Amino acid sequence: MSTNDKLQKLFAEAVAIEAESAKEAGALSYMARSMVMATLPHRKVEGNEFIRQNGDFTLSLMSPTHIGLPFGSIPRLLVAWVTTEAVRTKQRELILGDSLSEFMRALDLVPTGGRWGTITRLKEQMARLFASSVTCSYADGKRFAFQSVQVVDRASLWWDPKTPEQSTLWQSAIVLGEHFFKEIIESPVAVDMRALKVLKQSPMALDIYTLLTYRMSYLRKSTLIPWNGMQQQFGSDYAQTPEGLRNFKKKFIRALSMVHVVYPDANIDVTETGLILKPSKTHVQKLIK
Repeated sequence: MSTNDKLQKLFAEAVAIEAESAKEAGALSYMARSMVMATLPHRKVEGNEFIRQNGDFTLSLMSPTHIGLPFGSIPRLLVAWVTTEAVRTKQRELILGDSLSEFMRALDLVPTGGRWGTITRLKEQMARLFASSVTCSYADGKRFAFQSVQVVDRASLWWDPKTPEQSTLWQSAIVLGEHFFKEIIESPVAVDMRALKVLKQSPMALDIYTLLTYRMSYLRKSTLIPWNGMQQQFGSDYAQTPEGLRNFKKKFIRALSMVHVVYPDANIDVTETGLILKPSKTHVQKLIK
């Protein structure tokens, strides 16, 4: 797909989102708050530990060395699907669907084979995400608290990648970790799944969208987030140098422009010192019954 075609699709989806609310369109979804406050890796990371910081909040993601850490857009879509299903069903055990194709359609992924196909990448990222454990810690110099959670306690994936349309005798399912389940049930971040799908080519755009949707739901006064603070939260993949910060800013501003198309009500000023968030209408109202 050409750049012009991508832009046309982005604008078309933005018009649709403006015309109909997420609830009316059946696209009301949720994201785990801990994954919004400190995000997953954007690209492949060597080793088995990854750390993100957001002020006094730190997220440490760990996975078995032989499996590796999740990265990119697919784990973000998976977390959104898992959180949404958990909020909807109020169950720790989630059924992933009768066939691989059915599940991939829910994530807006077209099944393709081969080494670099979507089926291979989805299987790999599911293994990486579901095998991961997350430690969230808070330290402000006076107080310290932490909690470690396992994303998934058990996973049974019976799909045959060679026949993605075929139903299996046993349904594929996962059982969420108890503490992770409790966190996403009690404090999920409401998002529009249509926005996630249209932004899925950019992990950073997905992160910016979910953060702005969350922050604007409670922001009451203008807030400056310095660029080095933004880099800690969104750009740990970039070198902690002046050149690394410049490269991060360029990519961040480019991704922000994509987000602004689907979330035009976000009132933001980009300055030399950082990002100024101003009270705005949140993109999706939190509606949990």
